[in-house]
Amino acid sequence: MEILVCIKQVPGTNKVEIDPVSGVLKRDGVDSKMNPYDLYALESALRLREQVGGKITVITMGPGQATEIIREAYAMGADHGILVSDRKFAGADVLATSYTLSQAIKTAGHFDIIFCGKQTTDGDTAQVGSEISEFLGIPSATNVTAIHEAGEESITVEMGLSNTVETVEIQLPCLLCVDKGIYQPRLPSYIKKKLTQDREITVLSLADLPDQSTARYGLSGSPTQVQRIFSPDVNDDQQLWDGNAEELSQRLADLLIGQKFVRR
Repeated sequence: MEILVCIKQVPGTNKVEIDPVSGVLKRDGVDSKMNPYDLYALESALRLREQVGGKITVITMGPGQATEIIREAYAMGADHGILVSDRKFAGADVLATSYTLSQAIKTAGHFDIIFCGKQTTDGDTAQVGSEISEFLGIPSATNVTAIHEAGEESITVEMGLSNTVETVEIQLPCLLCVDKGIYQPRLPSYIKKKLTQDREITVLSLADLPDQSTARYGLSGSPTQVQRIFSPDVNDDQQLWDGNAEELSQRLADLLIGQKFVRR
């Protein structure tokens, strides 16, 4: 079975600078890590391969430093990695990102199952996986919390919805967006890290994709227009009060009334 896992490198801290002109995060030189939700997607792929056999490819879109998470995926057990990187992809919103990844996936070949994490910690849109499936014209399932059975033509999964749990059988090829908790992600193996340190990583640029119209990628292909983006103000003011329960409760009530959170 040919399995693909979409992964992303995200900032390892919430103290990230924002470009005042483009309104996007400055990722270069920032401590980064693999998106936590993607670890669950990769673990799901690894366990599925243990059951049915096959090959696991990971794909990520980003600058050159994103190869770090591909190396991490190798150390966890992935077989091959693809980096989708080009300056023309910079500033992409969810639509442009999804389209770019779908084009890269078409270039990479045929995959029976594509795994994505539920969302990323830097965007939290939870839209990219579903949009990739639309561009590829394949069925998808989101909020996948369990995989029950995988066959040659279909896979049965469990989806945790708002008010119910639904079990569905999906025809292959398909895309699955997995939720955290589906499995406990394994740690990277030091032995695998050493064995794969020279393993090739395929790099795809715009020139390698079927559709090379720059109007579909990056800022040009992003219909979402951000009016303003800024770092939140840090408010760590605090007060320490002494007194008995009655005194403290009265003081707290006076404060809430004074701030007009409640009425007297």
